Amino acid sequence: MKVEFGFCSLAQEASAGPQWCDIRQITEPLQASHFAHKENGDELLAPVFVLLWAGVWAAASPPAPPLFNVSLDAAPELRWLPVLRRFDLDALRTAMAHILGNKVPRWVHALMGKAVGELARLLPPPFTDEIRGMCQVLDYSLADCLLLNLAYESTAFCTSIVAQDSRGHIYHGRNLDYPFENFLNKLTVDVQFIKNGKVAFTGTTFVGYVGLWTGQSPYKFTVSGDERDKGWWWENVIAALFQRHYPISWLIRTTLSESENFEAAVYKLAKTPLIADVYYIVGGTSPREGVVITRNRNGPADIWPLDPLNGAWFRVETNYDHWKPAPKKDDRRTPAIKALNATGQANLSLETLFQVLSVFPVYNNYTVYTTVMTAASPEKYMTRIRNLG
Repeated sequence: MKVEFGFCSLAQEASAGPQWCDIRQITEPLQASHFAHKENGDELLAPVFVLLWAGVWAAASPPAPPLFNVSLDAAPELRWLPVLRRFDLDALRTAMAHILGNKVPRWVHALMGKAVGELARLLPPPFTDEIRGMCQVLDYSLADCLLLNLAYESTAFCTSIVAQDSRGHIYHGRNLDYPFENFLNKLTVDVQFIKNGKVAFTGTTFVGYVGLWTGQSPYKFTVSGDERDKGWWWENVIAALFQRHYPISWLIRTTLSESENFEAAVYKLAKTPLIADVYYIVGGTSPREGVVITRNRNGPADIWPLDPLNGAWFRVETNYDHWKPAPKKDDRRTPAIKALNATGQANLSLETLFQVLSVFPVYNNYTVYTTVMTAASPEKYMTRIRNLG
């Protein structure tokens, strides 16, 4: 398939303000009174929506995660040690044991125990060495640490949005939803990856996990990944790993590290063989540089770019193919689209995008964190931890 295009920190302060309210108490009446009258003209109602959200934003904000530097100039085995030292290792082991026990089938444990040496040899560097270094600190086997990292590759139900405002600025936001939110919201960290004394790229991840589902290459592009569930996950993953296919989140991190611009990132994310299907959402720095890539394991199933000249100034991706209806039991797409239309292209900003991602059920009981970012202004990268109450 030929792909053509015409086209962290933020202060990272822990919130000292009022306790974050349950945003659903605000959005439910808004959905009833505002969205039901869309046919009467969004242009009359959008200012009300924006003013409401501005008040919420100013009054209360959920906390930022800790910010760490990880040096890519250090040996891979040593890179994550400064992060681990800041956490309670017993609590980390408890969280890891819970996730492994609930996410990994017994037959996978048995297989990994026998094949870990061969698999470690096949996996792309430097990830295995980074995992090995963390295992030594945590007193975990390499097999279990690899399984933990693979467990995070599945069941990440998410919402990602890439959008262009009326001045041509590109904004990118995402919610990451995961069943273990009570553990993961305490393990969420923002990481600046440092090379030659400079920030090479920034991402949000979990302690003990070397991949990135969310990240930014400064002045180049932003990326998020959303799961595309096709069933038989572990069977497919194990087979693909032995074919040297990339884990989904490892490819995001590699792309952030290696790709020089938006188009190079899109090509790499679209073409590199993967262990599982996924949606990659990419934002650039110039008008029209936004795209949703629907991936099969071996290549792209669909490329869905922004088309602002024809009214498509945003793209919303949850966990379902965009050309198919979202299932009624899990329709986060429609509320996100309604909230974006109510906001309006002229009012788009990182703040209003954050509030779109706070509309129920886009934001829900499984939401671990929300990130908003714009590669043209990398200092504005912002993550907030959700559901801490």
